[in-house]
Amino acid sequence: MSDVRFTKDHEWVRLDGTVATVGITDYAQQALGDIVFVELPEISRKVQESEACAVVESVKAASDVFAPLSGEVVECNAAIVEDPALVNRDPAGEGWLFRLELADATAFNSLLDRAAYDTLLGTI
Repeated sequence: MSDVRFTKDHEWVRLDGTVATVGITDYAQQALGDIVFVELPEISRKVQESEACAVVESVKAASDVFAPLSGEVVECNAAIVEDPALVNRDPAGEGWLFRLELADATAFNSLLDRAAYDTLLGTI
């Protein structure tokens, strides 16, 4: 899909107008293993690009989730707080983490497209 981009920190971003839905990639959830806890940012929190704003914990490790772009948190996925394993089962769908109202929606174009992200994965 052309409306999905990726970060080098293994987050995916889906743009809908000026709102970006953010989650972790399949690669990230596989690397973490069984996810047991998710800490999401507060609604209305303003975040800067690359700022740690959420935490995903597995039985193996805890990992920060970084804001892929600057903006304001407008929604969090309550379903994954109740069932963190949803991130493992459907990381690019129902396992999304939060939504940002972007400060600059054109910044979305600076993120990695699928081909560039696949190239990055090939170097790991």
